[in-house]
Amino acid sequence: MTARILVVEDEPAIQELIALNLEQAGFAPVCADSAEAAAALIRDELPDLALVDWMLPGASGIEFARRLRADRRTRDLPIIMVTARAEERDTLAGLDIGADDYVTKPFSPRELVARVRALLRRRAPEATADAVEAAGLRLDPAGRRVTAHGSQVHLGPTEFRLLHFFMTHPDRLYPRAQLLDQVWGDHVFVEERTVDVHIRRLRKALEPSGHDRLIETVRGAGYRFCDAA
Repeated sequence: MTARILVVEDEPAIQELIALNLEQAGFAPVCADSAEAAAALIRDELPDLALVDWMLPGASGIEFARRLRADRRTRDLPIIMVTARAEERDTLAGLDIGADDYVTKPFSPRELVARVRALLRRRAPEATADAVEAAGLRLDPAGRRVTAHGSQVHLGPTEFRLLHFFMTHPDRLYPRAQLLDQVWGDHVFVEERTVDVHIRRLRKALEPSGHDRLIETVRGAGYRFCDAA
């Protein structure tokens, strides 16, 4: 459940500072010193958020961010630009290409971590440790605990991740392929019917409290979590 943060920074001291503060905040940083190295890491596994320096050897951070936004697989990846370029036109340029936030050097590590948390809450709530609740069903990612009207619900790791994703994205229809990407990860290759197996297990665990009704099957389309069902 730990959010994976890609740090694209070519200055070793700054890269180490960012990674250390992210680790202390409970994140899992992975580092690259160029856009090309970062692209290779993304091919292996999609991160939950990218911190990208503007000035990089080879392709610039702006060009890298533009590529991410142009690719279907990475177009929704949250991006924070980190740079020494503090003029208004530079900030606007970073935001115009699709960056979600912009932090200038020198920066406060605590502020940077706070911005990472805030952006994840907005763009990828399933990657945060915030507890979520719906219709008496409560999921606490930090404690890895689910309760239904105060009584504990025992879930396997995959069912826990699946429920967490559903509860942080209510009332939206998700095809099986999209659930595989979001819950299992787009670097894991399993059959789409695997989703059905874990949905059945999740419903069975939620059935005693009646919360199984919150997970709707939309025939021929996928699944949806309705917290008002």
